[in-house]
Amino acid sequence: MENAKYPAKRSNTVTKIQWLAGVVLAVAVIAVVLISSFEIAMYSDFSVYQKEYEKYDVLSELDMTMDDVMYVTHEMMAYLRGDRDTLSVMTTVEGKEQDFFNEQDRFHMGEVKDLFAGGLNIRMGSCIAAVLCLVFLLATRADIRKIVPRSYQAALTLSAAVAAFIGIAAVIDFNAVFVRFHHIFFDNDQWIFDPATDYMIRMLPEGLFYDFVIRIGGIFLGILGILFVASLIPGYLHKKKKNN
Repeated sequence: MENAKYPAKRSNTVTKIQWLAGVVLAVAVIAVVLISSFEIAMYSDFSVYQKEYEKYDVLSELDMTMDDVMYVTHEMMAYLRGDRDTLSVMTTVEGKEQDFFNEQDRFHMGEVKDLFAGGLNIRMGSCIAAVLCLVFLLATRADIRKIVPRSYQAALTLSAAVAAFIGIAAVIDFNAVFVRFHHIFFDNDQWIFDPATDYMIRMLPEGLFYDFVIRIGGIFLGILGILFVASLIPGYLHKKKKNN
């Protein structure tokens, strides 16, 4: 009797592992989408920065031309991506040829660069995890048309709840969310700048960060929405086939 039951127990265990793999796959995909949304929002169209600078009258705050501000922006974003080693950009600010960034700027942006690198590493790890889970599901002949869509829908529900919470909090008091973010990811106060002495904070006012959060959120939710619709297709086709 025990031997007869063993295959059923084994099958049940494999099914549970398959569902776990489906959930890990779904979470990994959402992580990839989130980090990619940051990259798309910040690097796909630099004209967005120009519009933000015009919106917040950054040129007057810095006494710089738009060409010079955009040059600094391109160099700063290249540094954060790891395409240049040091954050030092000579340009004309307030009528003087000087380095746009000071030592505090370099220290803080060095930490931000580490966050960027960490995010890219998480994305790579998530891609590897997703591929391994998919290979496992295929190798064990799992019902992928059932497991993957349902796992994604479950993970999406949780992700949407978290995103909604953060989004509502940001709308109510973005400054509080902004400060909390820095307290979580930085163990010092070098992210607090003085507009009287720090050009970078004049170029990057808080409103600009708020606008980019909205932009990132829109891209993130848009991609998740497309994937959600795609996850409904297998069930729809199965139901249609069954009815026919």
